[in-house]
This record gives sequence, C-alpha cells and structure tokens, in this order.
Amino acid sequence: MMAKSQGILHKVSAMYCRDPDDKKDLFQEILLQLWKAYPSFRQESKISTWIYQIALNTAISNFRKTSRQPQKIALEDYHLQLADSNYDTETEEKMAQLRLAIETLSDIEKALVMLYFEGKDNEEIADILGITANNVRVKMSRIRDKLRAVVQ
Repeated sequence: MMAKSQGILHKVSAMYCRDPDDKKDLFQEILLQLWKAYPSFRQESKISTWIYQIALNTAISNFRKTSRQPQKIALEDYHLQLADSNYDTETEEKMAQLRLAIETLSDIEKALVMLYFEGKDNEEIADILGITANNVRVKMSRIRDKLRAVVQ
C-alpha cells in the first residue's frame, strides 16, 4: 500500500515544506499518522482518498505548529548555480512568482491547488477535503482570481 502511495506523501510534504529536512520530517510524521490511523480505515472510500485526507490533515497541523516558530531561510542550491545558455529566465521567473503566490494561499487553498495539479477531478477533491464538489468549483475560481492578482 505505502509503496504505491509514496508519491502522494512526497507531494504533500513538498507543498507545505521548502526545507529538505523539514520535508523529510513531515514525510515521516505523515507515515506515522497513517500507521496509527490504519486500524480505523473503514474502506468507505478509495485508499488514495484516505491517504490524502490523513496527509493533508497532518501537513496542515504541522504547518500551523511551525508557523508560530521563527522562519528559517536556507540558501538553496539553485541560488548558487551559474546560468547556462539554455536557461530560460522568463519561465523561471514566472514559476518563482507562481510559487510565491501559492505560498500566500490558506492551507485549504494550497491543498486544493495541489490536488488540482495532481489532475484530481472536483468530486475526488471534494471527497478528500470533505467539502462539496460545487464548493470545490467556487473555491478554485476564487483561487485563480487570487493567483492572477498576485502574479500580474
């Protein structure tokens, strides 16, 4: 089960943590919470939906806990790389703007964006987050507007 679902855990960890060590810690915490919660899994939904629920709840709880701590700023490897002739500065800048814009979103909005990028349909996103599919559509529309306003 977990071998097939590791991608979910890595994606959730990456969405909520920038520091590689923090990502690893969150990944381990999600695994622990899945292990603890597995006996209560009632198989009323797909296993991937249940894993997303546990992973997102753990990530959001962890995010809230760590957001009260002083922020760490790490010097990433990409800051030290020299540009080569194939480097597309414009695309890189747009991606950086999008990442920064996504960081301004609320926890639930980040989860929605991540699931959308995963290719999940509105019904599956609704199941994972415990909201209606119509609410997913409304929230996604508002998120697009927010992101457009920030990225412009």
